[in-house]
Amino acid sequence: MKSLPIRPLSRVEFAPFGDVIELDEAKSFPINAGKCVRYHDLATVETTGPAGRALISLLRGEPYEIPLPLKMVERHPLGSQAFVPLTENAFLVVVAPDEDGRPGEPIAFETAPGQGVNIARNVWHGILTPLNGVSDFVVVDRGGEGCNLEEHFFDIPYRVEYV
Repeated sequence: MKSLPIRPLSRVEFAPFGDVIELDEAKSFPINAGKCVRYHDLATVETTGPAGRALISLLRGEPYEIPLPLKMVERHPLGSQAFVPLTENAFLVVVAPDEDGRPGEPIAFETAPGQGVNIARNVWHGILTPLNGVSDFVVVDRGGEGCNLEEHFFDIPYRVEYV
């Protein structure tokens, strides 16, 4: 197994793969007579293909233990996929650059409390991987006609671990 170290999630390092969703004072303004702050336009929702539309769903995920074998990644060619946590539990985000239609070397990130991600359309990524307890998520992704899932299984799995 190849080692895949986990690093903290940051906007700069994650930018080639999508958006980090978190409170951003630079994108905020008061609403509702000053009783609420809106953190506006934090991610780009992408939908393409026939009859594509944005979906909002809820997921409840069981936690995974680290170290973790990474045998497979997937991508969604017709739309982005956002995961916004509803708990303070961290979750693992694995992404990989595309190399001629196949995933390149993966990168593993651990979110901080309150951070979510929007994985851009056609980006290779691991499955939802909550850490530290059962976790609920709001998911925004694409629904509609067309095949919006590709999977790739690695010949040699990775071992996702803290270093």
